[in-house]
Amino acid sequence: MNTIKIALADDHVLLRKGFAGLVTNLGYEVLLECSDGNELISKLDKANLPDIVLMDINMAGMDGYQTTSWLRQHYPLVKVLAVSMYDDEGAIIRMLKCGAKGYILKGAEPAELKQAIDDVITKGVHYSELVTGKLLHSIYSADENDNGTRKMMELNDREIEFLKLASTEMTYKEIAQNMHLSPRTIDGYRDALFEKLNIKNRVGLVLFAIKNGVVQLN
Repeated sequence: MNTIKIALADDHVLLRKGFAGLVTNLGYEVLLECSDGNELISKLDKANLPDIVLMDINMAGMDGYQTTSWLRQHYPLVKVLAVSMYDDEGAIIRMLKCGAKGYILKGAEPAELKQAIDDVITKGVHYSELVTGKLLHSIYSADENDNGTRKMMELNDREIEFLKLASTEMTYKEIAQNMHLSPRTIDGYRDALFEKLNIKNRVGLVLFAIKNGVVQLN
């Protein structure tokens, strides 16, 4: 059996280097190490693709959500296993929606990481107790509460990108330039989010983004 090839995407260099050593000790080949999605994309070789990307979520550049969605579209045979410090159901469900085949915490034991990698390779998915528990909670609570998780599921990638930029100090005009869209289109995104999220102003958008893990407070 060929050695399973692993790519690591994590912007914390020391953690990533330690992670690379652990992955190697578990018997896998570390094919690539990257600090964000943009670097991962630039390093991918069609003739030598990784079997699995161990994907952090919160990266300074192209984050785990965007990168996972990109991989699902362009390299669907490359599987993503999310490895994150976040254990909230919003992050878990969003990563699974983006195409991740499993989700484990950075504090997991090496044996759990190995089990997750092997499950993704042999079964196509890894459902840990964490994931199944959060999914069940979300399913049961979705009908009872008008919660942020359900609202997040209704947003498309461009709306999420706008929401992330709207949480910065950029003006709407600057956001339009960043997204290569017209100011009128940006106004349309803003008004659509106001309606979808039942929010009346930009401050409300920022609070929603922070609460649901679209942006993190440093």
